[in-house]
Formats: sequence, C-alpha cells, structure tokens
Amino acid sequence: MSKSKPKAEINYETMPAGMAMDETDVNLRAYFSRMSDEKLAEYRPNWTDDEVIAWDDENFRDDGTLFLTCSERDVEIEEYRRVLVEHIRFRFAGKAK
Repeated sequence: MSKSKPKAEINYETMPAGMAMDETDVNLRAYFSRMSDEKLAEYRPNWTDDEVIAWDDENFRDDGTLFLTCSERDVEIEEYRRVLVEHIRFRFAGKAK
C-alpha cells in the first residue's frame, strides 16, 4: 500500500482560513496533515468512538482524549471527529472519487 503524503503547497494546518485557532487547534490539524491519503480514506463517520480510537492506532489516552503533545488543552473524541471530517473535506476537495 502506498503511503502518499498531501501536497506541500496546501497548508492544512491553517484551514479553515479566517478561524481563530489556539495552539491545540493548529496541532490537531497538523496531526491530520501527516496522515496518508490511504489512511484517511479508511475513516468511516458511522464508526463507534472505540472504533475511531482503534483506527488511529490507539493514539488516545485511557481517559479517551487524544495524545497530542505541546497542546494547551485536551482533544476529546467529539472535537477529533469534527476536525477530522473537516480535514478530509478540504484535503480531498476536487479529487476524483
């Protein structure tokens, strides 16, 4: 399986443009920007929280928050899902299905 990376000219860490973001917002978007297209294509919004956590190679702590270094606040599963779906929408916009 190919591990293609997103194109460098698109800065997924700052999208959506114009949104006031704290350090955690930027870190979470950077986290998703490093995932391969193939990995992101596997995601299914109808998965349970436990399935999402397992899909992310168990990068969540025991308390259900994402292990995200250098962040001001915790990222709960609800925010994780919301930003992930947003990231996928931006990343694959205009690509053939």
